Amino acid sequence: MGLYRHTSELLPERRGGGGDGSGGGGGGGGGVSRRGRRFGGRITKQRLSRWVFALALIFIVYLVVSCVRMFFFGNVEDKRVLISQGVEEDGVLGSNSERPPPKSNRRKKFFPCEVAFAESVDDLVEPKDLMNFTQFLLEYVDREEIYQNHSLEPRFGGLQTLAEREKSFYARNQTLHCGFVKGPPGYPSTGFDIDEMDKAYMYTCKVVVSSCIFGSSDFLRRPTRNLISEYSQKNVCFVMFVDEQTFKKLSSEGNTPDDRGFVGLWRIVIVRNLPYEDMRKTGKVPKFLSHRLFPSSRYSIWLDSKMRLLIDPMLIIDHFLWRTKSEYAISNHYDRHCVWEEVLQNKRLNKYNHTAIDEQFTFYQSDGLTKFDPSDPNIPLPSYVPEGSFIVRAHTPMSNLFSCLWFNEVDRFTSRDQLSFAYTYLKLRRMNLERPFYLNMFKDCERRSLAKLFRHRATPSPPPP
Repeated sequence: MGLYRHTSELLPERRGGGGDGSGGGGGGGGGVSRRGRRFGGRITKQRLSRWVFALALIFIVYLVVSCVRMFFFGNVEDKRVLISQGVEEDGVLGSNSERPPPKSNRRKKFFPCEVAFAESVDDLVEPKDLMNFTQFLLEYVDREEIYQNHSLEPRFGGLQTLAEREKSFYARNQTLHCGFVKGPPGYPSTGFDIDEMDKAYMYTCKVVVSSCIFGSSDFLRRPTRNLISEYSQKNVCFVMFVDEQTFKKLSSEGNTPDDRGFVGLWRIVIVRNLPYEDMRKTGKVPKFLSHRLFPSSRYSIWLDSKMRLLIDPMLIIDHFLWRTKSEYAISNHYDRHCVWEEVLQNKRLNKYNHTAIDEQFTFYQSDGLTKFDPSDPNIPLPSYVPEGSFIVRAHTPMSNLFSCLWFNEVDRFTSRDQLSFAYTYLKLRRMNLERPFYLNMFKDCERRSLAKLFRHRATPSPPPP
């Protein structure tokens, strides 16, 4: 085989593609071969330049298309964000309202802050003048007559007229609707039926911590026993209200009450014949009406079932009521402070039927509800939207009246109690200028230091039609 030198290497001789291998000698064959190599080199350079040009063109087209897509879809997404924030909802913000910039999808993080509780329950002394608040006598509608020509049925919340509702806001001796209203003799119970033995126990309670689970919406969160003083374990009632469905679910998970009806510190009280189809609305009965459920109690603490208590209840009462000389304590919302914002958020997340929300909100605006103005030095509260998962109460006449009024708003309108809080408080305050109500709205970060927050067991039931 002939060899020739190329780039300092010895390679096999390439022969002409069309010859028979006999003509021309080695020199002629080598010349053809070299011409073929030079021609092939020229083809490779041309192809390379074409490939570079094509890739550059494709890259330019990609950049142009990407810029157009970002510009177009960016504008669409901005509009979606504005609509999702409810800026274009009728009846909430006017057409001339400024549109806020789109919010980041990243969720804000909120943390507890340090609270200067007393070091020990043993050091606590109840102030002697604590109960020197506004005094008057409250009685409650127990039974309503239903006339034969009346198409309405007895209701747990009663059949309160608008005239009766208006009069009930005056802090004076009166008989008002406040749940647990029965129908005439012979009519079935209106709901929230409790066993007599449980009622007898509840009647003995002087200080109460209560919560509820209806519809198996949560796990049972027991208070952290080693953080609860021996005094409170003996003298404070811890009552968890559940329906029959929840009781069976908890029992299947090992939370079966002992012979006295306790699971840990919780006394389990079964509620039968729930008064509302909406479980959220049913949950407002123990939330707001602790003075009705525990008629002998002087103080009560409410916490949602998604929370586990971390602080001794007597330390909580001392810090939020006794030290501040208050009769009602609730925290402000962690993010929103104006009812207008709360309305938009409830509709954006479909928390309740939009028409029902609009009817309630329109009614409140017509009766004097105004927007929260943080720049107003005379603003009566640091926020018009509460975080209602933790409430501390002294069972004074004014506190009990406010609780009844707030419950009546939930009974009449939607179960979203954050929509009715500011209206109820401001109307009560406006109609009783010389009879103050001492409400302490504390910081949300303080609320977070009182209990550990968990997620609900499952997605809540859809909003009612």
